[in-house]
Parts: sequence; structure tokens; C-alpha cells
Amino acid sequence: MLQRLRHPLNAVALTVLLTLPWVYTALSHGGHVEPGAPYSALVTVAISGIAVLGSAFLLAWGAETAEKDVPRAFAIAVLAVLAVAPEYAVDALYAWQAGALEGTQRGADAANLAVANMTGANRILIGIGWSAIALFTVYRSGASEDPAVRHREGFLRNAVSLDRDIGVEITFLFAATLFAFVVPFSMATVDGGGAAGGIGLLDTFVLVGLYALYIAIIVRGDVEHGEEHVGVPAYLQSFPKPARVAAVLLLFAYSGTMIYTAVHPFASGLETIGLQNGIPEFFMIQWVAPLASESPELIVVAYLVNKARSTAGFNALISSKLNQWTLLIGTLAVVYSIAAGHLGALPFDEKQVAEIWITAAQSLFAIAILINFEITMREAVALLVLFLSQVIIEFAIIRTYPEAAAEALSIDVLYAYTAVYLVIAGYLLVTRRHELRALFAQAGTTAREAIRPSGAPAEGAD
Repeated sequence: MLQRLRHPLNAVALTVLLTLPWVYTALSHGGHVEPGAPYSALVTVAISGIAVLGSAFLLAWGAETAEKDVPRAFAIAVLAVLAVAPEYAVDALYAWQAGALEGTQRGADAANLAVANMTGANRILIGIGWSAIALFTVYRSGASEDPAVRHREGFLRNAVSLDRDIGVEITFLFAATLFAFVVPFSMATVDGGGAAGGIGLLDTFVLVGLYALYIAIIVRGDVEHGEEHVGVPAYLQSFPKPARVAAVLLLFAYSGTMIYTAVHPFASGLETIGLQNGIPEFFMIQWVAPLASESPELIVVAYLVNKARSTAGFNALISSKLNQWTLLIGTLAVVYSIAAGHLGALPFDEKQVAEIWITAAQSLFAIAILINFEITMREAVALLVLFLSQVIIEFAIIRTYPEAAAEALSIDVLYAYTAVYLVIAGYLLVTRRHELRALFAQAGTTAREAIRPSGAPAEGAD
């Protein structure tokens, strides 16, 4: 009897049950649920949030099962795209409104919200995601004996060692980050014939092109069979290949649909609760909505770490950052142009210029940390403290000063933190220049092997 209760399919069934209240709610409201009668914001948050939790587990099981048939990096890339799909949807909504209402104040506001939501999501992923998961990994290592954790003497000197195969992702993320610094120099026409910073189709070409090249490289990688799975993934991997592939596609499709439909009401509910408590809309769109949309990814990674698969967890986080820092930014100009009915650039104001630069600077700092393929507890705490302190200071400013003064002070804070990130990142990149060269060399070798014609001898082979 106990064995039957522990059957992996029971775990799948119980997890699907977590999503059913949301399925009923969404179907009974024509697939569109917003906080309000007959549901309060709190009830909407609870129902949709539980569905996101259940869907995240289904998504993780699908990705782990897929590792039997496709390269792990590709399976994780698919997981990352599905997990952050709601973030794409929210940003696309604001970019569409900006294009459709081009030339109006509401259109300009929507464009700024699209950039704010994008930069907030990217900074949350590193500031909370990378740092908190690193700290959680070390915390869990005592119980799970995670081989990726390096225990060292000294205060906060324990470290999480990363898979060196993630070098390709780090290299592409480095390239995208360097390009992000020049994005604010692109110009977009605004109401009245003036010009402002903008995300244009050249940015789309470069950033989406980087991601396409990355996928082309990793999809040609080898399928690894060294890591044994347990539970649901192990059970599904025992299926014949046609049934196994069908199970993976079903898990991806169902969990992706649940996450896509549930996260927006989840975020909207949180925004409503925040607005009811006097928190400004812009702050909610930049920080609370992205935190909600990033939750599936963070749940999946915490699940992997809890199984002593911290390497796969960090791979997923880095892959998520890469696709958000390339595809998410790159597609904004496309959505804007379609809605506007002509080729154009998504415009943004001076505040969003500062937001993009601090996001790029934080990304550069995070990359400088990872180029030696580990993250220490000191580095994780530094990421977390820098992120939280900036958000808290900016929140205090907007609650204390009038709008115009608050915006000017906020920009000053953003530039100050940008400088701090760049100084620390520059120091790390200089002191780790040998590791940086080794990283580029490894990524170059991987790329050459991926594009080498089938059957061609490896470099250096007789």
C-alpha cells in the first residue's frame, strides 16, 4: 500500500491538483481573470500562486526527463524560456500599448513601463535569484551533501562550484551585456519631433541574433547520461522513447500554459494589494510584477538545489538571464513596430537610461564573479546587499519627496550604484583576466566543435 502511495504518478497527480482551482477559475471567466468581484485580490493571488507553484514542479520534471534525449543545456534553455514566458507577456503588453498609442502621453508612459519592467526583472534575477540560490545551496549542502559546494575556512568563504560547460552561456551573456551599455545611445523619435533613447530594430538584430547563435551551438551538443535521476523524471525516462517524448511535451505544454495564464493575474493581484497600501504604480510594475513573473524560475531552481542538483539549477538561472537579456529586450522593438504600424524604436526617458545602465553594470559584476566558475558566499551577499539597498533607498525617496524631486534623486542613486558595480566588476575582471581568457578560449572551442561538419575530425586529431 505504501509503495503505491509513493508511485511517481501520484506525485504528478497531486501536483496537477494544485493547478485545478486555477483552471476552473480561468475557464469560468473566459480565460481572463483580474482581481475584483467575485474574487478579491488576495483570493486571486492565492489561487493563481498555487497554480504557479504546481506548474513549476511539472516544468522541472519535464526538463529533467528531456535530458535523456537532448543536450542538457538545450533542455535547460527550453525550461528557462517557458519559466519566464509571463515576463515576456507583461513586457509585450506595455510595448504594444506604447506602439498603439504612439505620440500620446499614455503611449510614452507605457514605453517607460516596458523598460522598467524589463530592467526590474533582470536585476531581480541576479540580485535575488543568483544570490539567494547560492546561499540556499550552501545551507542545504549539510543535509544533501551537494558535491558542488566547496567548504572553506573563514567567514563566508564557502562557495558553489559551477559546471564549466556553462562557459558558453557566460560568454554570450558577457557579449550581450557589453552591447546593452550602448542601447541607450540608440535614438527614437518622440511626440513633438524630439528624440530620446530607444530600443530599435538594430538592437533586435544584434540581441536576437546572439541568442539564435547560442541555441545553434548548444543544440548540437552531446546528450549526457552520466547523472542518475530519481522520482518522477527517473520513472518517465524508463518509458519507450515515443511515450517519453510525449510525456515531456505534455508536461511542457501544460505547465507552460498554466504559468502563462496564471502569472499575470498573480502579479495584478499583488499590484492591487500594493496600490491599496499606497505603493506607487511605477514601483509595483518595476519590482512586484517581475518578482511574481520570475517566481516559476526561482521555484524550479530551488527544487533542483533541494535535490543536490545545484549545477543544473545555476545553469537554469544563467540561461534565464541570457534569454531575458537578449530575446526580451530584442523583441520589444518588434512588438512596438507591429502595434505602431511602421518600423520604429521603443522610446524611453532619462530615468530608463539610468535603469538600463545600472542593469548592465550589475550584469557585468555578476559575470565577473562567475568567470572562475564559482560564487562564494561573500560574493552572493554582495549581490544581494547591493540590490536590496538600492531598491530600499529608491523606495524611501519616492515615499518622501514630491514626484519631480524624487525622480531626480532616484536617477542620482541609479548612477551612483552603476559606478559601484562598474568599479567592482572592473577590479574583478582585471584580477581574473587569465580566467577570462580561458573562458573565451573554451567557448570558442565549443562553438567550433558545434559548427564543424558531421564526421569531420576534431581539432588536433590525426
